Amino acid sequence: MASLNLRGALIGCCIAAQLLSPVHTLPLQAEEQGPASTAQGPVAPQAEETHGIEGIASYYAKRYNGRRTNSGHRYDPKKLTAAHPSLPHGTRVRVINLANDKEVTVTINDRCRSRKQPFIDLSREAAKQLGFLGKGTARVRMIPLDEESS
Repeated sequence: MASLNLRGALIGCCIAAQLLSPVHTLPLQAEEQGPASTAQGPVAPQAEETHGIEGIASYYAKRYNGRRTNSGHRYDPKKLTAAHPSLPHGTRVRVINLANDKEVTVTINDRCRSRKQPFIDLSREAAKQLGFLGKGTARVRMIPLDEESS
């Protein structure tokens, strides 16, 4: 009987600890505060939404020419397409090479493996337009585009 009470107490402590952890309290605080605003109106969107995400871009190897992508389309190295681990298929993304400020707009039509840092895998034509074809990778800024702005 004593072991049952001890086990019940331990389970109760674990549940209480989970409910009181900072992970569970942060969303509640944000909801209580409501949307951020100033006297002039709402606060500008976060920097990530307006300035994009910096990461590493690479491009498809020649051996993938003509293979089916995750979306079902065949990979064409002459089209402006890309693979991303999480963006939905059909999303248009502006990619800017940080080394030379060249930019290109690509459409996500494939998946690549998830990595620790933001990452995109571009078609060979997109890499060529960004000026890093033959170099392997480049540091880029990725900006997902709204339907209205494309």
